[in-house]
Amino acid sequence: MPATETAKGDAPPIRMLLTMRQVAQALSLSLRFANTLVLTGQIRSVKIGRSRRVWVADLQAFVERQAELS
Repeated sequence: MPATETAKGDAPPIRMLLTMRQVAQALSLSLRFANTLVLTGQIRSVKIGRSRRVWVADLQAFVERQAELS
């Protein structure tokens, strides 16, 4: 059974928080620039221990704001 399936064959769990690397990949940006967007408050994030995570909804909101500006 693939790692993304549950024992019942349900859909894989929904990922709610993304790592900074995943954010950078989703936006096709460098990790450094993704970090800059988060640290300047352009993308909201949450700190868990020493790690920083971005809610999927906050990433989508950022993209929508950028689309409105262009």
